[in-house]
Amino acid sequence: MAIRIVRSDKAPAPVGPYSQALVANKTAYLAGQLGLVPATGQLAAGGVVAETRQALTNIQAVLAEAGCTMDDVVSTCVYMTNLGEFGAMNQVYAEFFAKNPPARTTVGVAALPKGGVVEIACIAVAPACQGC
Repeated sequence: MAIRIVRSDKAPAPVGPYSQALVANKTAYLAGQLGLVPATGQLAAGGVVAETRQALTNIQAVLAEAGCTMDDVVSTCVYMTNLGEFGAMNQVYAEFFAKNPPARTTVGVAALPKGGVVEIACIAVAPACQGC
């Protein structure tokens, strides 16, 4: 089985010893993305709405590098420090997954890296994967 490590300069560098994504058997496994702005390494200003939008924009960039789009996402896991903000996160999330949204799990957590309020990980089928 071939495994390809995926790295996009249009998404923030990992904040630890892990890859942004890897593709194996035509499936892309993306590490969680915070709402970090790639150019600054800082969280997007504006709380859960801005961080959710930026996290999903980062996911789009990594998916593109893996040969996928948001339409190829089959599963997501959303981590939130305040589940009371679920509605606001969900509104932004729905903008990125307007039709046939993937399966999703949402989990409340005590803290996230860099003081983020939301982190999103996903799995996508990579139909255009080369060498996987």
